Amino acid sequence: MTGAQPETKRGRTGKAVSTLLLAASVLALLRPMPLHAQETELRGEVSESAILSDQQRKVRQMSRARAQDLNGPATATADAPADTYSPASPGAVPDETDGTAANDSIFDQPAATDDPFVENPSPPKPRRTSTAKQRADDADKKADNDTAGKKKTKAADKKKTKQQTDPTATGTTTTADTGTAGEDQDGANRRAVTIDSVDRQKLDPGAERTASIEGQKIKPEDDPFAATGIKVGSFVFRPTLEQGFTATSNADASSGGTSAVLSETALRFSATSDWRENSATIDGYGIFRNTVSGQKINDAQGRIEGQLNVDLDNELRAIAKLGYEAVPESASSPDAIAGVTSQPLRQTVDGSLGIEKDVGKMRYALTGAITHDFYGDADLSDGTTLSQKDRDSTLYSATLRTGYQVSPAITPFVEVEAGRRVYDLRLDSNLYERSSTRLGARAGLELDMDDKLSGEFSVGWLREAIDDDRLPANAGPYVNADLKWSPERGTIVGLTGRTTIESTTTAGESGDVLYSGRLTGERQVRANLTANSALGLDWRDYTGSDGHDLILSAEAGLTWWLNRYAGLTTRVRTEKLNSNLAGRDYVANSIFLGLKVQR
Repeated sequence: MTGAQPETKRGRTGKAVSTLLLAASVLALLRPMPLHAQETELRGEVSESAILSDQQRKVRQMSRARAQDLNGPATATADAPADTYSPASPGAVPDETDGTAANDSIFDQPAATDDPFVENPSPPKPRRTSTAKQRADDADKKADNDTAGKKKTKAADKKKTKQQTDPTATGTTTTADTGTAGEDQDGANRRAVTIDSVDRQKLDPGAERTASIEGQKIKPEDDPFAATGIKVGSFVFRPTLEQGFTATSNADASSGGTSAVLSETALRFSATSDWRENSATIDGYGIFRNTVSGQKINDAQGRIEGQLNVDLDNELRAIAKLGYEAVPESASSPDAIAGVTSQPLRQTVDGSLGIEKDVGKMRYALTGAITHDFYGDADLSDGTTLSQKDRDSTLYSATLRTGYQVSPAITPFVEVEAGRRVYDLRLDSNLYERSSTRLGARAGLELDMDDKLSGEFSVGWLREAIDDDRLPANAGPYVNADLKWSPERGTIVGLTGRTTIESTTTAGESGDVLYSGRLTGERQVRANLTANSALGLDWRDYTGSDGHDLILSAEAGLTWWLNRYAGLTTRVRTEKLNSNLAGRDYVANSIFLGLKVQR
C-alpha cells in the first residue's frame, strides 16, 4: 500500500546541515572582495613591451648594486638611475602612478594585505626592541659601515694607483676610462694592457738600491789627531815616543854646571782596561839623556804605576795602587854628594789599598799605604864607592777621610793621618836614630763639575817626630791640591800642589819641608797645533835653621801634528834657584827640538 513514509530523525538533521552550507556559500559570494586577477593585472594578454621594460629595469638595478660595492660611497652620486624607457608609440606601456610602481615587476608576488582569506596575509607587527638592545644594534651597524667604507676606500685607492702607474692610461684614455667605468663594471670589454707595461711599472720603494755608507754624512771627530791606541788583550795601549836634542846652559842643574848638547829620548805610555765592570789603568814614562857635546851627562829615570778600581757589595769600592820609580839623585838636592862621577840612584816602591763607602750623603774612606826608598852606591871621582845603605827607609801610613756631600758638585771633608817611618839601620853612620812617627790633619773640598772643574784641595798640618831627642821634628803647614779647570773647549788649566817631608842623614840635621806648586795650561790652537805652558814654584824650608831655597821655573812649548801619528815638538825652559845657603844658586836655560810619534 502506497502512502507517505514517516520522516525519520536522521533525515531531518541532513536537511538542516544542507541548508546551513547553502547559506554560507551565498554570504561568501555576496561579500565585496577584489579578485586576485585584478590585483596582479593578469587579466587578458600581457604585451611584449611591458616584459622588455621590466627586464631592463632589473638589469639596471643589478648594475647599480655592483657599482656601489666596488666604487664605494664616493661614486654613489655618479651611479644615479638612468631614465625610464619610453617607447616611441604613446600608450604602449601603462603609465606608472607612483614611485613604488616604477620599481616593481609584473612578475613580483602580490603585496600582503590585512585580509585573512588571502594567500599572503600581512605579517604581525614586531615587538618594540628595548633601548639597550637598540643601542647595541646601532653600534654594530656603525662598525659594519666603517669596515665596509674602509674596504671600499682601499679598493678605490688601489684602482687609482693602478691607473696612475699604467703609462698607457694617459691623455684621452683617462677620460674614456672614467666615462666607461659603468660599462666596465657591467662586464664590457676593457682596454688591453701593453706588452711592456709590467716592466714600466714603478718599483717598490723597499726594493730600491740603498745608498752607500761612504756617501752618508760622517760626524767629525772631537780630536782628529788623538792617538787611536793599540788593542792588547782587554787593554787599549797608547804609546808615545819623543826623540830630539836639547841645548842647555847648565847640563846637571847645579851651581857648577856647564853648557852641553844632549840627546834626549822620552818614552811614555798609558793603558786603559776595556772591562764591562771595574776598571784598571797603567801609566809609565822613561827619559834617557846622553851627551853629544859639552858636559858629560849619562843618566836615565822612569816610573810605572797602576791602579785598580773594584766595586764590592754593600756600596763598597776598593782602590789599589802599585808603583815603581827610579831617579838619580839631583845635583841640587840637599843630600847631593860632592866629588862624584854620578849621583846615587834612588829607587822607590810604593803601594796603597783603600776602601770607600757612601752612606746617604756621608762619604767614608780608609787608606793604607807603604813606601820604601832605597839608594844605590855613589861612584866617587877617585874610583871608590860610597854606600848609601843608612838612607834606606820604609814609611807606613794610614789615612781616614770623612766627607759630607753638600751637592753633587761639592763635598767638604776632613782627614787625619798617622804613620811610622822606619830606617833599615837603627843607627846611621853618625850614630843618629833616624826613625820617626808621623801625624797629620787637614780639611779640604772635593769638586766634581764634570769637565768644567774637578779635583780637590786641602790644607792642614803635618809633623814627623824623630826618635833621637837631639834632632828637632820636621813639621809645618800642609798643602795639597790637584785641580783641572776648562774655561772653554780646547783649553785646560791645571793646578797641583804638594807637601813633602825630606829626611836626611847629614850629621846634626833633621831634614826639610818642601812645598811644590805647578800651574799648567794647554790650548788647542788648531786641530793639528797644540800649545802648552807651565809655571813652577818650589819652597824648601830647612828644619832647625833659617835656611831656605826658592826655585822658580817657566816653560812653553808647541806641538805641530803632521798627521795622527807624527808631529814636530819644541819647548823652551828656564829654571832658577835662589838660596841663603852658600854654593846652591844656579840658573839653567834650555831649548828642545824633536820629533814626536804616537799610536
